[in-house]
Amino acid sequence: MDDQGRATFVLHEHAKPRHHFDLRLEEDGVLRSWAVPRGLPDDPRHNRLAVAVPDHDLEHLTYTDADKSIADIGWWQEVDRNDKRIVFTLHGRGAPRTYALIRTDSDWLLHLMKA
Repeated sequence: MDDQGRATFVLHEHAKPRHHFDLRLEEDGVLRSWAVPRGLPDDPRHNRLAVAVPDHDLEHLTYTDADKSIADIGWWQEVDRNDKRIVFTLHGRGAPRTYALIRTDSDWLLHLMKA
């Protein structure tokens, strides 16, 4: 949680083993995590693959090393949720953006919602 008690998020950029991003959303005392090979979508017409990975400890919120940097960080707000999707707004370094994580049979799709 940030200083105002809001759930935090981080978008890590990894250089190895292959360039990718990890989206981590704070929930229930852990960081729920998805590997997003091509990063967050910047156009509502193009979805991105998001692969659920094991939860991470909250210490990973600010963790960096030689191969991992923080691409964005801030707080997130849930907009809607059901068994098939999570709609949320990220309040990071830039303007707030709303995304949907949509469950498929085996993975997730990450979709930028229209403003």
